[in-house]
Amino acid sequence: MSDFLQVSTEVAEALERGRPVVALETSIVGQGLPAPHSLQAALGCVAVIRDEGAVPATIGVLDGCVRVGLTRADIERIAAGSEKVSSRDLGPALVHQKAGATTVAATMRAAWMAGIRFMATGGIGGVHRGHPEDQSADLQELAITPVAVFCAGPKIILDIGLTLERLESLGVPVLGFDCDEVPAFYLSSSGHPVSARVADAVDAARVLAASWATGTRGIVVAVPPPAELEGADDLVSQAIARAGEIEGAGVTPRLLAMMAELSDGRSLDLNVQVVTNNARTAARVARAYPEESRNWTR
Repeated sequence: MSDFLQVSTEVAEALERGRPVVALETSIVGQGLPAPHSLQAALGCVAVIRDEGAVPATIGVLDGCVRVGLTRADIERIAAGSEKVSSRDLGPALVHQKAGATTVAATMRAAWMAGIRFMATGGIGGVHRGHPEDQSADLQELAITPVAVFCAGPKIILDIGLTLERLESLGVPVLGFDCDEVPAFYLSSSGHPVSARVADAVDAARVLAASWATGTRGIVVAVPPPAELEGADDLVSQAIARAGEIEGAGVTPRLLAMMAELSDGRSLDLNVQVVTNNARTAARVARAYPEESRNWTR
């Protein structure tokens, strides 16, 4: 194990004993949501994972280490001020002692290094609308890192169709959790089909085991949101029009902030519900996985 990787005692013991563990990202705390919604989302995910009998492993960069299994105090440190850290940024953040909030890509990388197969987030990154050259590192990480990412599909501000095409080209399955169409984060359906449907936690665990046994790497498990944001498509169009020509890492936070403003905060409340629902689903599948994976273990 890398000297830069620090796994909490609770998470390490759970992995050693074969208990279910679910990784959580921290970019939702550092950049994705404002206070108090940021901590509500982070701590809510921790709580529902424990309620489902699994162990939460919140991941971030602190004090020159990738920390797997952050405490509440650690999460509050990241919320108080941190840099957005993707997989490409891990080295500099570690060497320069940065406080880092990990994206989906960086969290996947750290989870795999620690031996964790399951991760929950709100929505994955993807291809930006009108800028197909601007693609999230989440997509490439899914192509190479064998972790299942439970989410409500790509973020609605993205070009969902092109994102799914890119995932198909990279050989990344998009499994619909009791749904036939990929959710659009704030909406249950995007109009785009999933690559396969899984009926429940047991079915999902079986498909994940069979996929990994046959060489698949990252897998998206798309979970419909527990509620919908009324007029979400119109709000996205307005947000994009108002946000202007922002490029790079600032695009997603700016657009999500515009969505919150235009929806009078309704998107923030739903965001918390979405991410905690995804964490609950991930915990249930992680709990079912050891039993269902036995037939696929060589």
